[in-house]
Amino acid sequence: MASLLKGPSARGAGNSSTPKLRRGWVRREGQVCAEVSRALHLALFPLPSHPASSPHTLPALCQMLEAPPLLLAAFSLGLALLVVVLCVRCRWGWGLVYILWNELVLQPAYNLVMGDTKEQRILRHVLQHAVAGDPQSVLEAIDTYCSQKEWAMNVGDKKGQILDAVVREQRPSVLLELGAYCGYSAVRMGRLLEPGARLLTIELNPDFAAITQQMLDFAGLQDRVTVVVGASQDFIPQLKKKYDVDKVDMVFLDHWKDRYLPDTLLLEECGLLRKGTVLLADNVICPGTPEFLAYVRGNSRFECTHFTSYLEYAKTVDGLEKAVYLGPGSPTQP
Repeated sequence: MASLLKGPSARGAGNSSTPKLRRGWVRREGQVCAEVSRALHLALFPLPSHPASSPHTLPALCQMLEAPPLLLAAFSLGLALLVVVLCVRCRWGWGLVYILWNELVLQPAYNLVMGDTKEQRILRHVLQHAVAGDPQSVLEAIDTYCSQKEWAMNVGDKKGQILDAVVREQRPSVLLELGAYCGYSAVRMGRLLEPGARLLTIELNPDFAAITQQMLDFAGLQDRVTVVVGASQDFIPQLKKKYDVDKVDMVFLDHWKDRYLPDTLLLEECGLLRKGTVLLADNVICPGTPEFLAYVRGNSRFECTHFTSYLEYAKTVDGLEKAVYLGPGSPTQP
């Protein structure tokens, strides 16, 4: 377990080496995108003075425009997808392309064919193949389904081991999760809580929250974990009065990536962080959370450690960022 918690210290924003490592790739891939875009433009809209506008080009283009509307629509859609994929690839890498392909293309098509949602299929697989009251079997069933059948945005088994190690090391009495999705990480963390400890997990999507609750009930963790439906920015200010939370010992951030920084600031503003509170943020490399990383790494109130891993159920590099809150009176960095 100790080996899982060893990671390079990341005090200060300058310690993030990811942009430097990717700069050369982005420059070269940007040139590729530019050349592809130029070639497509010249092929479809050749200038009169360009060699592409030969006597054979315009008739071919006219013949294409006389094709059936459905064929033209399919061609246009395919061309648009190609351009989008190339642009996303050049800007963010294959990791985000992989996520978008699964979430925006494969999943809607599969949902249409099956008549249900991916999240419902994951739950059904768990109910059929896991053992009631056994959280570990629930995790294994989800990992099997998501690695062999349909990709899903859980923290996954590889990064899950890092999450386990941090929870065991921190031994939180009050654990806050932002973003429950299907309940995978709630089950993962809930099974490690000591007697009397509790986990509050918030999920914006009511359908996902309902599936999370069913996962927890099946795993036998309903007494340790409370599922709350709503927006994190509305939920955090209510923690003290409505949920009797003075301070949180650990926060797992795995919701909308553009909410990582605002919600961290809100936790500080509401006085919910104590000296030693751990923030553990998922997907800080893919899709990435540059604003959050810049804030915690460049802030004297946090001591950061980065754990390099892989995107859930994929070979794309990703990572977790552990930021330990040192208190409001921490000395300013030189």
